[in-house]
Order: sequence, then structure tokens, then C-alpha cells
Amino acid sequence: MFRKEFAEVITNTGMVPLKDIRDFLNDRDELNVAEFGLLKLSYFNDTKFAKVISEKYKLTFIDLYNAKIPQATLELIKKKDVLKYRILPIQKKSGTVTLAVFDPSLQSLKPELQALFQANVEIILTNISSWKKIYERVNETIDELVHSIKEVIQDATTEEKQVKEEDIGEEIILYVNKILADAFVKKASDIHVEPYEKRFRIRLRIDGQLLALKDPPPHYMLPIISRLKIMAQLDIAERRKPQDGRIKLRMGGKTIDYRVSCLPTLFGEKVVLRLLDQSTLETDMTKLGFEQRQLDVFKDAIYQPYGMCLVTGPTGSGKTTTLYSAITELNRVNKNISTAEDPVEFNLEGINQVNIKKEVGLTFASALKAFLRQDPDIIMVGEIRDLEVGEIAVEAALTGHLVLSTLHTNDAPSTVTRLLNMGIEPFLVTGCLNVVVAQRLCRRICSQCKEIQKEITPEQLVMCGIAPVSAKEMKVYHGKGCPYCNNSGYKGRVAIYEVMGMSPIIKEIVLRNGSADEIKKQAIKEGMKTLRMSALTKVAQGATTIDEALSNSSSDKF
Repeated sequence: MFRKEFAEVITNTGMVPLKDIRDFLNDRDELNVAEFGLLKLSYFNDTKFAKVISEKYKLTFIDLYNAKIPQATLELIKKKDVLKYRILPIQKKSGTVTLAVFDPSLQSLKPELQALFQANVEIILTNISSWKKIYERVNETIDELVHSIKEVIQDATTEEKQVKEEDIGEEIILYVNKILADAFVKKASDIHVEPYEKRFRIRLRIDGQLLALKDPPPHYMLPIISRLKIMAQLDIAERRKPQDGRIKLRMGGKTIDYRVSCLPTLFGEKVVLRLLDQSTLETDMTKLGFEQRQLDVFKDAIYQPYGMCLVTGPTGSGKTTTLYSAITELNRVNKNISTAEDPVEFNLEGINQVNIKKEVGLTFASALKAFLRQDPDIIMVGEIRDLEVGEIAVEAALTGHLVLSTLHTNDAPSTVTRLLNMGIEPFLVTGCLNVVVAQRLCRRICSQCKEIQKEITPEQLVMCGIAPVSAKEMKVYHGKGCPYCNNSGYKGRVAIYEVMGMSPIIKEIVLRNGSADEIKKQAIKEGMKTLRMSALTKVAQGATTIDEALSNSSSDKF
């Protein structure tokens, strides 16, 4: 929708040379390809630019970055019309719809827009970054997505499977598409399809919590499972053993991967699908949730020429995202980076990623051995599961390579003792280990219904390690629940971290086989924030609730 004169205004501000704006005049289908690309230019100040053009076109300018737009107002428009016109409704009052735009040339379309909304239209100008933030809350309706789903990986292996797909019927195909679209719209991380004796249940994991959908009819069970297995290119005749596959779909202008796992249970096969949306992967380390000191310690460790950096936490705590952010930070043309993953979740340009396949002998250990013959600079191994992998990783870290990996431990200090318990010698651990990061994910308070929590119990304060005081002296927040967050009070998640560098004193404690508690005490003395401390900081910042902080971190009592 950029006109030539609009591009000229951009260049006349002196923020973007004409040669750099020409690319944004092409390909109008995807917003993130065009207008939003301007935000990636370090010298483009979108607020300054918006103020200049608001004066030129005599439009009111409002920065909406922190504005709270009711979800019902955003639902006045379909996403396809947002993409077509580059408009967002931000208010409806007295029969007038106020539209936020970043392109002043849209004034000429006012009659068309009034017909679209069947109401009087007022246009205001905002900056691109705040418009983008509001736009990210707009989704296609589920019905629109159901009919827009396209399979990228087509199933054309055998005539038998094609016949079976025809037998399933259009109704089941649309029903499965609705489940996949519903999960995408609600930003679910997993879909659970579960057969029981007298019912058939489907649940979505949203912000770490499983929520049930309306039960489908029991007779849908076999057709739904068969449809999912066909889409994942699995053997629909095999129901006695686990199978793993992958569905790749084009939905809402994005390519979404669904990692599929089938498991035989007492009353049929349970299917779990893990959603992997490349566009949601956050690889900017400054936006992950690290506090500044934590980020400084972590970055200092990953920029060492060699050594080992470990990230620890339970499944689903964001370890992979942290590792991906680290290797993205390190990804330069002069570095050879290889990763061994089980499985590869996201494709990263410029990095050699290997899928572990135990059935053909491609294990973490064999991949690591092969990496060492590939002239590596940086190696990422999905997980150190046993002594063999641990010893190879330590050897790589001691021989001039940077090794990134994960472990399943409760906190950073116990990671060191876990390595020792595996059988790795203390002098090897202290010689190779640069940093240990423990992390968890807390649910983030919904921005649309966030309010001060009026009642804080003395028990909560004691559990937080705070002496009981009047609730009036504490200022913490919670979400009261609204349609935007499905009345949960939470929307999205925020990470909490425990970052422990290996100081000389901590190394001495390890060499004399000191306990995890000794290591922890020393690390705290040196400035380390524990998971509980980090969680309470997020509570104080208004990012999460006391309940979430307590449920995702343990007490610091020794």
C-alpha cells in the first residue's frame, strides 16, 4: 500500500536512503516482508517518521505501543482485511470506528472503509512498531484457517493409504483441520488426543497448562487418529508399537510443523502433537528474560574460545530456545557450528544441524565423534544423557571447542554434582565448565486484565522468604480473567533464570567434592540470583504472580 510519495517522505526524513526503501515497494502480501522490515533498519526511527508524516498529511498522531485495545474491538475486522488495507480498529464509540494506520494514503479509501464497517470511520496515524504490536493480536477465525490449511508434505506413498484417506470422509478431515487451527490460534504448544473406554478426549497445552476441548463423538476416535497418522506419513495399520512422524502445514501465511508421537494405550492409540512455529522462536538474547548481570555472565561464557556451557531444567522449560539464541548470537561466517538434536525443532540458516536416529546408529555419541572430524568451532548437543556422551563433550571442550548442551537437574549447582555422579572426574569438570544456566517458565499476567492483587496471605509471604507484613505494603499484580486470556488471567510465559559462573572458589569446592549446597552458598555470595530470587523479581516487575513464582521455584533454605 506504500505509494511513491509515501516512500519519498520516508527518504526525506533522512532516516532511510532511497536505495534501501525500494525493496519495500514490492511484495505486498506479507506484512513482515514489507513494512515491518523497516524496523530492522537501525537508522530508521519510526516514531520520528510518523510525526513528520502526521504533520504533512494533517493526521492526529498517537503512539499506541502501550495501549490496551479490547479484543472485541479488534474482532470487528477479519485478518484478510487487515492485510488488504493495513488498518486496525482501536475504538468504537457513538457509531464511529477509529482506525489506526501507518500509511497516510489510506485517507483516500475512507468511503470504502465506511462501507466495510457499516459505520462512520475516523483515521488516526500511529508508528509502525506500535501498529505491529496490536496486529500480532489479530488472528484469522478458526473457520478461515480450517479451509486455508494446506499440507506441505503430501501423502502419496501407497494406493492403500490414499484409499484409507478417502474412506475417512470430508467431515473428519475438516474436524481435524479445526483441531489443528484451534491449537494454532490459541498458541498451544501441544495437542493431546486421548482414547478412553467410554469417551474420547482432546486437550491443548496452553502456557504450560492442559485445557480440555469439547469431547468429540466416540465414533470419531479411529477416523481422527487415522487421519493424523496419514498426515504424518505413519503406518495406519500398525497399532501395536509407538511411531513418530511429522506434519507440515501452511496456515495463516505461515509454515507450521507438528511433531507427531503415537503410543498404544489400553483403549487405543494416544497421539500427541508438538507445535513448532518458526516465527515464534525468540533468538534475541536480550528478550528472553535474563536480568542484565545474568546476561553478562552468560554472554561472557559463550564468547570464550573453548569450554562447556550447560542449560538445565525440566522438559518444556525453554532450554532449546536459550541454546538456539546462543548459537544464533555466535553464528558468524568465520565459525563452523554443528548441532546434534533429537529431533531438530527449528531450522537455523548457516548452522549444520543433525537429526539423531538411533535406529541407524546415529546417536549423540556417534554424532559428537563425527563432529570432531569436521573441523568444528562450536558444537551443540541436545542433551548429555550418559557418561559416554559426557566424556566426549568434555574432551571436545578441553581441546579447543565451545560445547553447548543441556541436562535435567533442579538447579545450577546440582548440575555440577550430576556430572560428577556420571563418573566425570572433578578436575575435568572444573577444567571445561564455563557456566551453568538453570531455567523455568512462569505464566505471564494477561496485559488486558492485569490489576493489583488486593489480598496476599501471610503464608504466601513466608513461602517467598518475606516476613509477614500488611498487604498494603506489597504491590503485586494478577489477572482477573478476560476473553483475551480465556479467563485464565495469564497470556504467554516469561522465563526465570539462575546463572552460575565457575569462579576459582567454586572450582576449589568442586575439586574437594563439596556438596551442591556448598556450591550454591558460594555462588549466592558471589552475586548469583537463584530461581526463587529471579521469580520474585518478575513478581515485583508485575510480569507474573506470586502463585506462579512459588510453583516454579523451590525455597532457598539450605
